[in-house]
Amino acid sequence: MYETKPYFYGTGRRKDSVARVRVYTGTGKITINDRDIDNYFGLETLKLIVRSPLVLLGRSEPRPAAAER
Repeated sequence: MYETKPYFYGTGRRKDSVARVRVYTGTGKITINDRDIDNYFGLETLKLIVRSPLVLLGRSEPRPAAAER
């Protein structure tokens, strides 16, 4: 139904593509299209790119996030 947990959200657009991101407080698990980050990205460099904004903000431990396209 409706989201009951508070979250921060963002939207990214490029050409015809749209990405929506929701960041929740909690365990630190990153989920992309209902899959764990380790199952979604095989290369460590791609995982590093996903986590880089959190590192830039001084959050070396990732917050839980959900992304869908």
